[in-house]
Amino acid sequence: MQLHVLPSLAADAGDTGLPPFTPAAFFTEINLVSPIALGLLVSAALYLYGVWRLRQRGDHWPAGRTTAFIAGGLGSIALVTVTGIEAYDTTLISVHMVQHMVLSMVGPIFLALGAPTTLALRVLHGPPRKTLLAVLHSRYVRVLTFPLVAFGLFIANPFVLYFTGAYRQTLEHVWVHEFVHFHFIVTGCLFFWPLLGLDPLPNRWPYPGRALLMVLSVPFHTVLGLTIMQSNELLGGDWYPNLGLSWLDPKADQVTAGGILWAGGEIVSVTMLGILVVQWVRQSEREARRIDRALDRAEAAENAVRPAPDAG
Repeated sequence: MQLHVLPSLAADAGDTGLPPFTPAAFFTEINLVSPIALGLLVSAALYLYGVWRLRQRGDHWPAGRTTAFIAGGLGSIALVTVTGIEAYDTTLISVHMVQHMVLSMVGPIFLALGAPTTLALRVLHGPPRKTLLAVLHSRYVRVLTFPLVAFGLFIANPFVLYFTGAYRQTLEHVWVHEFVHFHFIVTGCLFFWPLLGLDPLPNRWPYPGRALLMVLSVPFHTVLGLTIMQSNELLGGDWYPNLGLSWLDPKADQVTAGGILWAGGEIVSVTMLGILVVQWVRQSEREARRIDRALDRAEAAENAVRPAPDAG
């Protein structure tokens, strides 16, 4: 009985009968009708409207931040949620793992570098601005953005997903599938925003602490990736074999997925450390210039009150 039910569920998701995944599928299997696609469009429109408002009143907003948020953040999320990657993410676990890495790490990093909260605070006035500040300083946000709490959520998220029945539910139910996408993005933002972000957030640690937290996250990706590669049990149970695709070897694909998680986690973490070091150096340079200006002012003030030498 189960052999008939599972292909039916896969057919409802539009996966049964898909041809082998090729680069061409990336462009031909586009789906613009989804909650995430709508959210991306709304986010891009609001951000660009904020930048336009600042320019209208003569204020500057760095182009790098706009590029990071729109192209790097929203763009990378769109690449894995409205293209052929989304079409195959319940057929190939390797494709799902690419999606996982982008939604939980790549996208949130670039969103954080876009500083959308800072942009909103500069654009908003009156009650809306006060409301945003109240949310930012609320106890709920303070708890969720506390680095150790965000770290725990970020690390536990994939272990809970892949080693419980939750992953199978994402394959069988579209709404659970969409929710997990959103959950990946949120947990990634909670982890990376306080570490890399330029926005004014509570609980921001000094740079050495941030770098240490990033280093500590690397072994967890390695352990998870190796565990998935070496596991004799298929993630999702008999979902993938029951798709009946002649070109699909679920076990080999799972090994590839584990390798993607292992290597991708290390690559992103090393890149993240590089960004942290650059930010740390820039902050040190700004602090040095601030101290120099303070010393110059103190010296100028001292010279102003010092009595002039006697002409005679």
